Amino acid sequence: MNYLTFENVSRSYGDRVLFSDITLHINKGEKVALVAENGTGKSSLLRIITGEEAPEGDRAKVFIHPNIKLGYLQQEPDLNPDFTIYESIYESDNKAIVALKNYEKLLLTKSDDADAIQKALEEVELHKAWEKESEVHEILNKLSLQDLKLKVSKLSGGQKKRLALAKLLIDEPDLLILDEPTNHLDLKMIEWLESFLSRPGLTLFLITHDRYFLERVCKVIVELSNGRLHKYQGNYSEFLEKKLTRETNEGIRFEKGKKLFKSELEWVKRQPKARGTKGKARVQKFQDLRTELSGHKEKDEISINIKPERLGSKILELQYISKSYDDFVLFKDFHYKFKKKDRVGVVGPNGSGKSTLLEVIAANLPPDKGKVVHGETLKIGYFKQSGLNVPEDKRVLDYIREFAEYIPMEKGKKLSASQLLEQFLFPPTQQQVYISKLSGGEKRRLYLLSILIQNPNFLILDEPTNDLDIVTLNVLEDYLIDFPGCLIIVSHDRFFMDKIIDHLFVFRNGGKIIDYPGSYSDFRDDPDMNETGKKPVEKKAITEKNKNNSAPETAEARETKKQINQIERSIKKLESEREKILGVFESGGLAPGEIVEWSEKLSVVKGEIDSLEEKWMELVD
Repeated sequence: MNYLTFENVSRSYGDRVLFSDITLHINKGEKVALVAENGTGKSSLLRIITGEEAPEGDRAKVFIHPNIKLGYLQQEPDLNPDFTIYESIYESDNKAIVALKNYEKLLLTKSDDADAIQKALEEVELHKAWEKESEVHEILNKLSLQDLKLKVSKLSGGQKKRLALAKLLIDEPDLLILDEPTNHLDLKMIEWLESFLSRPGLTLFLITHDRYFLERVCKVIVELSNGRLHKYQGNYSEFLEKKLTRETNEGIRFEKGKKLFKSELEWVKRQPKARGTKGKARVQKFQDLRTELSGHKEKDEISINIKPERLGSKILELQYISKSYDDFVLFKDFHYKFKKKDRVGVVGPNGSGKSTLLEVIAANLPPDKGKVVHGETLKIGYFKQSGLNVPEDKRVLDYIREFAEYIPMEKGKKLSASQLLEQFLFPPTQQQVYISKLSGGEKRRLYLLSILIQNPNFLILDEPTNDLDIVTLNVLEDYLIDFPGCLIIVSHDRFFMDKIIDHLFVFRNGGKIIDYPGSYSDFRDDPDMNETGKKPVEKKAITEKNKNNSAPETAEARETKKQINQIERSIKKLESEREKILGVFESGGLAPGEIVEWSEKLSVVKGEIDSLEEKWMELVD
């Protein structure tokens, strides 16, 4: 059964065409994700589907089956500010919810109409409303919305988003359209939502940049690229494989098309203005070929070898810091001394104190007890969740130049503000655009760049991945992997965390922070970790150091694991480089001098791999 169809849908703003004549069909039970770069029209497409905007063109068609109920989660939820959480949830046309509401109303008003109470009770039984009530409480509890008397006007932005999501899941629409559903959810909430949406029979159309979510929930991925829609059957990993195949084929066609274009251009130039029918048809084919070639974008791999301010031997030390609000202890007696190239992730439930810890580390907020010591050479770059306050009346390039004209690189080279913008997907034309014209994700990317160009040697990133598209995330990940300074990151993006960090600060009950030696996936799958954060005695958490500074034996284990993780990443990079060099040999056509040059490069890479593998074996032993 077809739930949703849009055909020949287009959208443009002035001379800028977002997409043209795109078509998609979604059937019952399909779980479809839309991926695209920021600013390419994802949100515009959702607004067209939900009827907020009209599609362009006489041939455009948007069909939603008349017998289905559609539910839409917007990035900015539309909720009644005068309602409580309870009233918002029960403002529903779901039959089970209506039956519950009517029954409870009779009980609250102490009605003596026995027939009305009996009829209401029968409706409750008919629609299995007791089961629904249990589900309502489960969803609200999982999304941390326990205070049902709290008014919507008093909720934070994240709480409103979670309430809108809870309301939608409870309403049980036939087709769920979700715009970034994982934003403002902590890691446990995301994993619960994954499980909930993976139920058979649910029909989804969603936008998300969470790659694990795409991998585990979605069975169809559509990519909006260069104004066209490409559909792939399968989850995220299958999407990557099929996308690579398509782009490889397109690259081959592009090279052939360029040769054909040159010959056709010569023919067009030679022909007289008056042409016959065959000549006109050939000219039309030439015009179509030019249009196709103009939409082709060649993407280079990004490598930015930055040279930040030098870090001294003393970087940053947290000396048994504590912080509480009223009677609620966020963290207590936490001690940690940062080392060079430290890469730390911070995880914990919403409201546990993750952002507060970052504020204390940055010396923007004093601890209640303890001390934060900054080294003399420390230069912090701090990306805040709430820091998106870019001036709307400035051009993109002018704004970045206010912070610095360039960023220093290795070997005395410099990367200009314009070049850095281009590396982070702001082409020269967009650098001259006013910030007011950017999408929300583009503004967030620009704010991030305003921090990076100041060349910090210690990065504090609080939810940097919110509203960033997958392409931008890959660029940011490449940048951070090569970043030679220290990193501490709060993020709900598990894929991002697994790729970047070496160990975790894990918030637990009672203000305890555990330093866990491994990635988020390691931690999540560790059978020895329980809700209290305690491990068996022989695997005691490694941050619990004696206050007399005697280093426990497990500190060495943590350092060893970090080194192993770093070596594995380096080996993976070198193996990729080795494959590229072998590809050069396989392509043939090398001159004798070039063969010698490439052979020397291959020998160096192999030597580095062998050396690292030996070191890896020693550490593992």
